[in-house]
Amino acid sequence: MNRTVLLVIAHGSRDPRHAATVQALVRRAGALRPGLRVETAFLDFNLPSVAGVLDRLAADDVRDVVALPLLLTRAFHAKADIPAVLRQAPPSLRIRQAEVLGPSPLLIAAVERRLYEAGLTPGDKSTTGVVLASAGSTDPEAIAVIAETARELRRTGWCSVRPAFASASLPRTEEAVRLLRADRGVRRVAVAPYVIAPGRLPDRIAAGATGADVLADVLGPSSELAALLVERYDGARATRVPVARTA
Repeated sequence: MNRTVLLVIAHGSRDPRHAATVQALVRRAGALRPGLRVETAFLDFNLPSVAGVLDRLAADDVRDVVALPLLLTRAFHAKADIPAVLRQAPPSLRIRQAEVLGPSPLLIAAVERRLYEAGLTPGDKSTTGVVLASAGSTDPEAIAVIAETARELRRTGWCSVRPAFASASLPRTEEAVRLLRADRGVRRVAVAPYVIAPGRLPDRIAAGATGADVLADVLGPSSELAALLVERYDGARATRVPVARTA
């Protein structure tokens, strides 16, 4: 049995759908790797907390942990919040922080899965414009990754793809929908939420999609995301340096 525990760290939300979706995704990832112990923790709003799970793992005599940020971009939570709480972990734990989920071809595949589930087909690609709507960030690196993800999605054959944001950045979803409507090559407009779980910001994306023809679901517990969690776990075990501890 693999003795390195996978700890998936989500942001958390007051919306109960968020935690339920995270737990479903984590269960699906665990099913891909029988024998792997997988735990879930939240930075805010939900329990268990990251500190609480780390204490429990130490009490169970676990020695090695891969901490995986359940985040699509490497913004403030991945750069500051998560490393800070990991540095406070019990000293008996050897912790590696995995890379965030994006960018990845598996995320592009998950977005397309949700678009097809919403009623589109591969044959619709050449005449459909897509709004790739993310939560938003003030971090330039995160914004650049979203823009590149939109370009990668466009390269799969969609007529046009525009990034949009629910907060912190522009354009908003409704503005991106309007711009795609003005594109003469676009016959229909679809909004693809580039978010993992339901919550306040995904609801804001949905509200801004009223002018679109198609609104896809959040990425959720898709097979692609589950496979990506395991991929990031394997990568961290193989290459990542353990988290430095507070002196």
